[in-house]
Amino acid sequence: MKLEEFDYHLPKELIAQFPCERRDESRLMALNRKERTISHRRFFELPEYLKAGDVIVLNNTKVIPARLFGKKTTGGAVEVLLIEKSEVRSQISEVWNCLTNPSKGLKKGSELIFEHGLKGLIAERRVGDGWIIELHADISIDNTIELIGKMPLPPYIKRGQGARGKGQEKISELDKERYQTIFAKEKGAIAAPTAGLHFTEGLLKRIKGIGAEIFYITLHTGLGTFMPVKEEDITRHRMAPEYYKIDSAVFEAVKKAKAEKRRIIAVGSTVTRALETMARHGWEMPELNGSTGLFIYPGYRFNAVDALITNFHLPKSTLIMLTAAFAGREFLMTAYNEAVKQGYRFFSYGDAMMVV
Repeated sequence: MKLEEFDYHLPKELIAQFPCERRDESRLMALNRKERTISHRRFFELPEYLKAGDVIVLNNTKVIPARLFGKKTTGGAVEVLLIEKSEVRSQISEVWNCLTNPSKGLKKGSELIFEHGLKGLIAERRVGDGWIIELHADISIDNTIELIGKMPLPPYIKRGQGARGKGQEKISELDKERYQTIFAKEKGAIAAPTAGLHFTEGLLKRIKGIGAEIFYITLHTGLGTFMPVKEEDITRHRMAPEYYKIDSAVFEAVKKAKAEKRRIIAVGSTVTRALETMARHGWEMPELNGSTGLFIYPGYRFNAVDALITNFHLPKSTLIMLTAAFAGREFLMTAYNEAVKQGYRFFSYGDAMMVV
């Protein structure tokens, strides 16, 4: 398949720069694959599309404030994006895979200086702008990162000073709260599992109230999810592996539901990829943890997932390809064009879609 088949025109003003005032007030586009229908609702109306016995699976990964702003010993500014922790030497010494901006001028042995006593030492070059960096802190590295790090918002979220009448500090605090699901628990993601951002405690309670079951898995959203596809033939694209973990109790619940022909509803592409990885060698040989580089695009046969809740994704991204694999490419692109006409809000802080 060609990359251009997943392109669409999106006016810049439809890229959401801030979340809705209330998480579940975002819009919900409901797609029915069998009937080829498109409905327009609000996310708090989600229970109307659920029924007793449904199994809803959410990703409880927690986004870390992975953007660090520091200086080189020469005085030049540098931004470091923490990608993945590769080694914990002690509470105050860790090794991370990172991206840097700028990358030029750095070399093995270069030192980086951050606030609150955090220091970095360039240990090794990786592919592209990647580096292995040793971090050293006066106190716990985790605590220091929480103190000085900024949330790793996508580059399409662009705000000027004083946007919305708020100072940058207030905006940063807003992002720390809202670029995180209410059920975030396991630290390690560098991007939010955005489909989960729409859920509130009240909504989860209503879902349980109708007799649906809710379970959680962990997949740390990383480079694999958001790196762009550069191959014109998308089948040549390779996704960077991302860590995932599924408790045996969750597997047993999903397996039982499938045997009883109850629906498995995946909230997000990360949950979809984790569940499909789990079941790809059959229900008797589950892969419950490890790394997955599963790339789902049209033609893929789904083994675990029966319905999908997701956001509106970037053109030509692996995320829109996964959604197209589930919904059907032509039907999905029709829905995206309709969303543009209807003024839906797109991407991480935008609206949601449910495909049944």
